[in-house]
Amino acid sequence: MDVIQIILSLSLGLGLAAACGFRVFIPPLMMGVASRFDLYQLEGSFTWVGETWAIAIFGIATLLEVGGYFIPWIDNLLDTIATPAAILGGIFVTSASLEGEMDPSVQWMLSIIAGGGVSGVIQLGTVATRAISTGTTGGLANPLISLLEAVASIVCIILSLFLVVIIPFVIIFLIWKAIEYIRKTRNEAAILK
Repeated sequence: MDVIQIILSLSLGLGLAAACGFRVFIPPLMMGVASRFDLYQLEGSFTWVGETWAIAIFGIATLLEVGGYFIPWIDNLLDTIATPAAILGGIFVTSASLEGEMDPSVQWMLSIIAGGGVSGVIQLGTVATRAISTGTTGGLANPLISLLEAVASIVCIILSLFLVVIIPFVIIFLIWKAIEYIRKTRNEAAILK
């Protein structure tokens, strides 16, 4: 068990989990595509992600998710589904990155706690950001917010694949910003009461 490899695999998984917090289906789609170009190694029970049928399904799901978030007020509705899905997505991509690196029980424990936690906090930050946008602009700025979230997901994936050593710093920054937006939303809600 190479400790450096485990740390790098965990960083990769957490970077992909952070990307799931922004958009659920872009990270698994990119994992499948990256595996086709030998940029990402899928192992064991996760090799199916690189299959043509899986890439096609993730591609369709990505188009529907991204498209749905460009419709004001529908995006807020999607958040009720996307929040638990983001947590599950974070667990999935973290576990896929750790496959073969450690004992499966430790792999899943880390995936659930760290991967699910990172994606969940970032998803809640996006929900808070959208709530602020909806409250201040009536939803008119939400498509711009949605575009920025999709770009943030792609940036997290690229950083995870090519600059994995900086991912812990990126994740700390993203969690800090998410918590800041969650607090701001809670404070604004308290003022309105």
